Amino acid sequence: MVFHPPVAIVAKAGDAGKYKVGLPAWNMIMRGFMSGAYIAMGGALATVCSTGIMATDAALRYGTASAGFSQLILGAVFPVGLIITVLTGAELFTGDAMLAPMAAFIHKVTWAQVINLWIWVYIGNLIGSLVFAYIMANGPCISVDAAGAVSVSAFGTRAVAIGIAKTSYFGAMGMWSAFLKGVACNWLVNLAILLGICADDLVGKFFGIWFPIMAFVSTGFEHSIANMYFIPAGILTQAYGATNANPAVLNWVTMWTNNVIIVTIGNIVGGMFFVGVIYWVAFRKEIAALK
Repeated sequence: MVFHPPVAIVAKAGDAGKYKVGLPAWNMIMRGFMSGAYIAMGGALATVCSTGIMATDAALRYGTASAGFSQLILGAVFPVGLIITVLTGAELFTGDAMLAPMAAFIHKVTWAQVINLWIWVYIGNLIGSLVFAYIMANGPCISVDAAGAVSVSAFGTRAVAIGIAKTSYFGAMGMWSAFLKGVACNWLVNLAILLGICADDLVGKFFGIWFPIMAFVSTGFEHSIANMYFIPAGILTQAYGATNANPAVLNWVTMWTNNVIIVTIGNIVGGMFFVGVIYWVAFRKEIAALK
């Protein structure tokens, strides 16, 4: 199995970022749309696979399935979205939070180009996530009987529960918690990106990406683009009369105010500073020697 040394990985990350910032806006949006949908596919799979195994406190006392096991299942299947994104050349905002700044450090591309990439890819990710959320909310998350009556399926109930959990960050401490979860999430996501760059073969890339993503999801960190799927899927599903619906907590306003905005800021900090800046400072002399 061929893999690259750390200095080569960082240099390749900068090269990838330089390529990405040079794409036309329409292409950034298109590739962003694809990645938003792919991440949503991973989120949808994680929702379905973890349905029915999240235990209550009472169940835990009797030794049945645990909350930790449910998180492990979530984490085990969710990485499919990033694996598809990396291997098919789609654009993910959280990965670009590290790759584009790395290009600015190494190749001196402008920060205006970096911001331009972030904006268009973020928009594309949002559109792709919303499209797939609609598909799930009107597909597996509901059941339709012979009379045409619609009810929320077990998968839909789980989707609503996830959405409510993700919009339940209240007050200063709640925002701080969401921010820190966003930082830690994208720290791991961009380590996955670097490990994907590290390997040249498909299997190496697969496992390099899978482990860090499994770690962030299982631990319960927050990913802004994934939440662009999880929260809308819950909002759209609860409209069909989910028994656990809570529109006061789960709605289009709280999606942004209680989660996506602060998590996006955390994701930028985690990707740009905890991976991009640190690795650039650590290897800049070696990278200069490669030129």
